[in-house]
Amino acid sequence: MSATQSPQTAVEPNSPTSQATKETLEDYTLRFAPRSYRRWTPMIVATTALGGIAYMADFSIGAGIGLAHGTGNALVAIAVAAVVIFVTGFPLAFYGARYNIDLDLITRGSGFGYYGSVLTSVIFASFTFIFFALEGSIMAQGLKLGLGLPLWLGYAVSTLMVIPLVIYGMKALSKLQVWTTPVWLLLMVAPLVYLISDDPGTVDRFLAYAGTDGDGGVNTASVLLGAGVCLSLIAQIGEQIDYLRFMPPKTEANKRSWWTAVVMAGPGWVVLGALKQAIGVFLAVYILAKVGPDSATEPIQQFRGAFDTMMPSWMVIPLAVALVVISQIKINVTNAYSGSLAWTNSFTRVTRTYPGRMVFVLVNLGFALVLMEADMFSFLNSILGFYSNCAIAWVVTVATDIGVNKYLLKLSPLVPEFRRGMLHAVNPVGVVAFVAASGLSIAMYFHALGDTLQPYSPVAAAAIAFVLTPVMAIVTKGKYYLRRTDDGIDEPLLDAEGNPSATTYDCHVCHQPYERPDLAACQTHGSVICSLCLSTDKIGDHMLPAQPSTV
Repeated sequence: MSATQSPQTAVEPNSPTSQATKETLEDYTLRFAPRSYRRWTPMIVATTALGGIAYMADFSIGAGIGLAHGTGNALVAIAVAAVVIFVTGFPLAFYGARYNIDLDLITRGSGFGYYGSVLTSVIFASFTFIFFALEGSIMAQGLKLGLGLPLWLGYAVSTLMVIPLVIYGMKALSKLQVWTTPVWLLLMVAPLVYLISDDPGTVDRFLAYAGTDGDGGVNTASVLLGAGVCLSLIAQIGEQIDYLRFMPPKTEANKRSWWTAVVMAGPGWVVLGALKQAIGVFLAVYILAKVGPDSATEPIQQFRGAFDTMMPSWMVIPLAVALVVISQIKINVTNAYSGSLAWTNSFTRVTRTYPGRMVFVLVNLGFALVLMEADMFSFLNSILGFYSNCAIAWVVTVATDIGVNKYLLKLSPLVPEFRRGMLHAVNPVGVVAFVAASGLSIAMYFHALGDTLQPYSPVAAAAIAFVLTPVMAIVTKGKYYLRRTDDGIDEPLLDAEGNPSATTYDCHVCHQPYERPDLAACQTHGSVICSLCLSTDKIGDHMLPAQPSTV
């Protein structure tokens, strides 16, 4: 069925609405990803998603924790954080892959509301530029060592070189990640295997390292402080979902490969992440005597020291620099891409204007460059420890809403909703849980509740979000999730196998065909309108009225 064209809503070819439509159809930024676009196999999607976690920050994070608290505390902290990240990431990855929407669209219908999720979009956008700055700093260190570039110039080079790559969407990024992953894996794993086989004593020295603040034993405070830094990576699931939303429909024929890809590239990213953090501790302890504690957390120095033992000296620096540059490009195209989506999504909802994704690519890169020039690498753990409280509160709130409120309490609608007019502006369930969890945990982090409780701030963020999310759903009786239960279209939202319907309709505003989940009925024209045209409707006359039973 096609919507009838309305003369008063005809779109000029070069109008802002037309330009927004063309750009968002490049890889369905801000939209449901339709079946007609999702032509990749589950394994290609998984490989592309995992290619984005080639960042070097894990080595720095692990090294920083290990040097401060000792190997025992660091390994336990890494394991604790990995378990939390895996458990909370699973329901988010499943929803992104099953319903083909990104984490912001999931968050809207999982306790936050249409405008309430702007809070978490800003949190996610901050994650992308913080980690872009971290990776850019690591690359600048490599360029200084290999080419003699001053750090300030290396920061600029690592920022500017990403722009041409991130202009393109999923099609270009999938090729980049698939082709570079084997080289990256070889350069990362080979030196570790060589060091252990050449000198098994390195393992004993690694396990016995006590740290500058430790006595060699494992204690709760050190573990939690380390886990808090590792948990700053909990928001990485958002970047994984930016790829997983392009998974093909789950069917009886592909269900095994589908689930394997979702688990591996969704929450499973943390397995490789935790291994990299542990390797970071190992390499830092190995080269500590050679370069000193200040440089032992720099990945370029870690791999320089490792390569130095296994190959001619003339190959050491070029290979170390190559590893750092490949890793930085692989992750920072993802950081720039995902960050631009988060900023654009927030701006479009608040202003009802679509400025173009490239505007926010530059905004995100600008924030990252400022952090790099401010030498964020020197106070890395402090930034990540603070940030982790907000990220934990957000991800745990959404994961709890899916796992508890949707499946156990059945107070939250099982099928996620993201369209304007279908959701309330703000849902107190997620907003209250998130604000309370992040606010109290940040106060604890900054010693407002005493020095004894300070290490427990990440625990507080997770526990408060986990408890308050279902409590708020029960108190509000779930009435703030949906503004409407009927979107005015007779065609079912899901097909017989539970996948989003592939039936297409024409939006009467932009005159483009869209699949069923991306549309709603129009209040004034008796036709259908796509989600982006609905979001940019400044007057609001396209939006269906609220249903009394849902308020």
